[in-house]
Amino acid sequence: MESADRNTAFATLSGFARRSRAAVERCELCSAPLGHNHPHLVEPASRKLVCACEPCAILFSSSDGKYKRVPQRIRQLANFRMSDAQWDSLMIPINMAFFFHSTPAGKVLSLYPSPAGPTESLLSFDSWSEIEDQNLILKEMQADVEALLVNRVARANEGDLHEYFLAPIDECYKLTGLIRAYWRGLSGGSEVWVEIKRFFAELKERADLISGEQHA
Repeated sequence: MESADRNTAFATLSGFARRSRAAVERCELCSAPLGHNHPHLVEPASRKLVCACEPCAILFSSSDGKYKRVPQRIRQLANFRMSDAQWDSLMIPINMAFFFHSTPAGKVLSLYPSPAGPTESLLSFDSWSEIEDQNLILKEMQADVEALLVNRVARANEGDLHEYFLAPIDECYKLTGLIRAYWRGLSGGSEVWVEIKRFFAELKERADLISGEQHA
């Protein structure tokens, strides 16, 4: 993907990590002031995220409209089945990525967070199909607005603990914006890894724990 295309999807959220608490957010559709937990809409064609008030979220997020409403529910997938060989077959260069059904592309897309923004990786249909067949909950992902978020980063004193979430797409782009904001040098620096750990700890705290092996 071109750099400009990568940046559009999380442009709305890239300032989350450093935004002043005093700043007042406004609906991007009607300019009404927004609370902290306001809805987000996504434009599937551009993957652009839009902050919205509740009335606009209801008005503009029809099934055949320009936008889709991003859900707020987060689910951590227990007993998720993915071997190291399957992960390697996905050809992700880092141990963190998210996968979602793109309606405009007509397929599942694989993206990983990087200091340059969300970067798309080639995804083998056979590899994804095998993982999906072993984790039937993936067949229920809402297109364009919900993603499988994978964290396979080994953490000190915690062992090689892999985490899998069905997460709203805005959370995935929030993680990408966080990495872009805090990354320093070649290795990222200590601050970004503290922020990544905090992000997944908070995500896990908010998540419902369900089985990834069967339909919810």
